[in-house]
Amino acid sequence: MFQNRLVTIMLIILASLTLIGVVVFILYTQVFQSEDADAEPSIEEVIERSVETSEITTNLYTNQVIRAVFVIEADSEDAKEEVEMRDFQVNNIIISELSDMSAQDLQGSEGMSMLEENIRSRMNEIMQDGSIVRVYIKDKVIQ
Repeated sequence: MFQNRLVTIMLIILASLTLIGVVVFILYTQVFQSEDADAEPSIEEVIERSVETSEITTNLYTNQVIRAVFVIEADSEDAKEEVEMRDFQVNNIIISELSDMSAQDLQGSEGMSMLEENIRSRMNEIMQDGSIVRVYIKDKVIQ
């Protein structure tokens, strides 16, 4: 009877240690996975999820002409495909944003950031499969 108790106690201790090990492993992997999800994407991931617009030439509010190229970064591959399909809507949003601006509105980093943010927010209104993370001005000439 003594050996039966000893075996039972050893099995309980072994099961407890195994259970503790499994819980620690799960918690450990979950903590590091959530930190990886918050990490900045690599440049390869950004390029894979980005769409470059064709060169857009339009008038500003002050009748000056702007030529610009934008790069639109989506949050997923599905969102990138949706942006590519909505290219005419993207161009329309960009042209309408530019038509309300003057050359002075686009001077400096603050003006360019404001334009990028306005385009991003308007595009997110029409997106169905994901969202736009960031809009970059790749090229800009005002005449």
